Amino acid sequence: MAYELYYWPGIQGRGEFVRLALEEAGADYVDVARRQGGMELLTGALETEEYPSFAPPFLKAGELTVGQVANILMYLGEQHGLAPRTDPGRLWAHQLQLTIADLVTEVHDTHHPIATSLYYEDQKPEALRRAADFVETRIPKFLGYFARLLTNPEPRDFLVGDKLTYADLSLFQVIEGLRYAFPKAMKRMEREYPALTSLRDRVAARPNIAAYLASDRRIPFNQNGIFRYYPELDQ
Repeated sequence: MAYELYYWPGIQGRGEFVRLALEEAGADYVDVARRQGGMELLTGALETEEYPSFAPPFLKAGELTVGQVANILMYLGEQHGLAPRTDPGRLWAHQLQLTIADLVTEVHDTHHPIATSLYYEDQKPEALRRAADFVETRIPKFLGYFARLLTNPEPRDFLVGDKLTYADLSLFQVIEGLRYAFPKAMKRMEREYPALTSLRDRVAARPNIAAYLASDRRIPFNQNGIFRYYPELDQ
């Protein structure tokens, strides 16, 4: 069975968190909207599914359809050994993924703090204020939290247990995205959190992930995704 991933073509966005899990698992999947006629299938599925998603991404696995990134990853984690087997471990990985989702929302709001229906240029003064606070207070708060998980009570390789989980893959994606959107700020801050840089490098070196990052399946960061680079926001 090949999974069917439904997400907007041309951007990494929230769909990238799902792609990374599928790639690490070596799963057979189709990125539906990147194929000819795929957008029509995507928009049609939003209207016709028995349990329709509010928005992409959503994943079809045979007759099953799962929406929301954290929900999809919880499912894939159980299917492909990317989550702990115990209930406390599974819930802990899911909790971390929800925290990452909070961070991703805050990243988006640095360039669209007023409304998603407005262009960045229409809310630039507000974006400048929002991004300044995000860089000064919110990035350190989130990164400090995840770094603490990797260092206390003793150094560890992964966030959950002694094996890689989907939470590690998602944290890798967040670090990559923040490096793209806030390169100056991240260059300063990563010195304070070497455990996060080590995790990022550890994930990037995994054979399936390394092959994916070098392939054309990995859509480059761009100005239409969640992580966008506006030099004036990177202080």
